Amino acid sequence: MFEGLRDKLSGAFKILSGKGKISERNIEEAIQVVKNSLLAADVNYKVVKEFVENVKKRALGEEVLKSLTPDQMFIKIIRDELIALLGEKEPFKLIHRPSYVMMVGLQGTGKTTSAAKIANYLKRQGKHPILVAADTYRPAAIDQLETLGKKIGVPVIAGDRKNAIKIVEEAMKTVKDSGYDVVILDTAGRLHIDDEMMKELDDIKALVNPDEILLTVDAMAGQDAVNSGKVFNDRLGVTGFVVTKLDGDSRGGVILTIRHITGKPIKFVGVGEKIDDFDEFYPDRMASRILGLGDVLSLIDRVEKELDQEKMEKMGEKFIRAEFTLEDFKEQIKEIKKLGMDKILEALPGAPQIDINTSEKELKRVEAIINSMTPQERNNPDIINASRKKRIALGSGTTVQDINKLLKSYEEMKKLMKMFKKGKVPFALRGLKF
Repeated sequence: MFEGLRDKLSGAFKILSGKGKISERNIEEAIQVVKNSLLAADVNYKVVKEFVENVKKRALGEEVLKSLTPDQMFIKIIRDELIALLGEKEPFKLIHRPSYVMMVGLQGTGKTTSAAKIANYLKRQGKHPILVAADTYRPAAIDQLETLGKKIGVPVIAGDRKNAIKIVEEAMKTVKDSGYDVVILDTAGRLHIDDEMMKELDDIKALVNPDEILLTVDAMAGQDAVNSGKVFNDRLGVTGFVVTKLDGDSRGGVILTIRHITGKPIKFVGVGEKIDDFDEFYPDRMASRILGLGDVLSLIDRVEKELDQEKMEKMGEKFIRAEFTLEDFKEQIKEIKKLGMDKILEALPGAPQIDINTSEKELKRVEAIINSMTPQERNNPDIINASRKKRIALGSGTTVQDINKLLKSYEEMKKLMKMFKKGKVPFALRGLKF
């Protein structure tokens, strides 16, 4: 996410890095790199111009020129201005009961999937959502929503599958005096904006009086997404945006432009294909990601949301008691794979640039090795002799050297566990590889 923009911006910070004293010329040079980086990222020119002017006003002041760490001060200024550009976080407003949420957008932006992701998000919060399949234009849109609804355990109203207004009217009758508190409407999507589609959306809006009208935009569509966002907003008065496919966006032009151009906030971001790859939008966290400063808070949110907390607590207790086995390590690998190695590394500040595919292959190799062990071997690796190693290597499609490497790492971890048990903080922790 944002790799291209992040790499370009780092060039600006390098200009000021390591200099005991800097000049206005140094700052001007760094600002020019920032400007070029944003333009290359497909950020709207007017937005870039205003952003650069704001940075220049602050950067040419004494706080940077006389700072002992000018590069860090410059990064702080850039981060502050990015947060200002992204706008304040605004809540997902559900006022009425039931609340209606209209999902609008062009075909191919991920509107239907986002409708299901929001339903899943609300269900996790203890709400009782229901989905309405009112996109009668796109082939298979209704089937797709019904499939997603079954996957997350949320009912879908499809009516006669032909007339969007009738489908919505049926939904209104169904949810009246029912236990459903949020109604999510997947409305018509087309390849291009046209009057017929907009009239239908106007009619649905008048019918349900929605608390939220969320426009899905594709992060990789560049300024086309921003332009369609402006048209939808001018006509419907959207309340916010869902920016999808952010995991594949290396530039960041849409997310840095759309709030400034429309005046409406980003409320959610889609960061992957899985139903749980969906996050609330936090401007400060996003600014840190763009600058390569990590996003530990979002990682914590994801851990709490996706991992088995009881299982993690038990593993933590076993680690402290120095009872952590290879069986436990296999379970940890499963949890890491749930989160995704790429998402873990992206969220950690200063994480090394490594080949994600290689790392995931390594996890699979370790998992295969442990799976090829007997339960007795997993719980007591000391019994694994040369003949057992050959059998495990054959069963896992690896080599005896791979087995030795894993067992050596496990022995290092056992030493670490014993140090924790004795209340010592190991100085060599950073040198440990597992």
